Amino acid sequence: MAIQPEVVQVGGIGVMAFGNMAELVNYVIQDDGTVFSGSAIAMNPEKVIAASKNPELMAILNKADIRYADGMGVVKVMRRKLGRKVERIPGCELWQALMAKAAVTKTPVFLVGAKPQVMAETVEKLTAMGVNIVDSQDGYFKDENELIRRIAQSGARIVTVAMGSPKQELFIGKCQKQLPDAYYMGVGGTYDVFTGHVQRAPALWCKLHLEWAYRLLSQPSRIGRQTNLLTYAWLYVTNKL
Repeated sequence: MAIQPEVVQVGGIGVMAFGNMAELVNYVIQDDGTVFSGSAIAMNPEKVIAASKNPELMAILNKADIRYADGMGVVKVMRRKLGRKVERIPGCELWQALMAKAAVTKTPVFLVGAKPQVMAETVEKLTAMGVNIVDSQDGYFKDENELIRRIAQSGARIVTVAMGSPKQELFIGKCQKQLPDAYYMGVGGTYDVFTGHVQRAPALWCKLHLEWAYRLLSQPSRIGRQTNLLTYAWLYVTNKL
């Protein structure tokens, strides 16, 4: 049985202090193939500040069963409060690690979201890895209730949804009512990165924890959202997180 990790409050949101990615992967999919039933959300500074301004988003985040540290700013707060090492767990890498283990355990997977071409390529790559893809649906669907019915009847034990936040979290909440015995994960643009349609930050930028800066330079339209980082930095310096 997986050991329950410590939970640290970061801006009013409880984040689970996993020691590393392998620990989280094993928490979700145990070696005997047992899969954790619930939902997971990646936490970063931008999301923490956005939630402080949006009660609906705050409720969605706190309702998730697993909240893990995807942003270095969140990791720093957790390290300071715990006085020990806590690793950052990038959501994109976590998803790929989970898919690799799902291939070993033959866990049935349902994929949702992204453009049709991206979804087709994602299914093709995962199938080649040995992942048991029971069904998939790109993000261009009209009947949400019908899709939820398909997911519930698919036998999937892992459902990953790429719609962007908070849309994907709201969709996951609806799915859980019909299929509670599954692991759900919102993955944003992960399929695009996985198939090479979107490039991640170069290794050096990642090592220096500057992926946010790389994304901002690549997508200047994010500047409005990135102002949340300044607010978060101030709260961190003044020890108000």
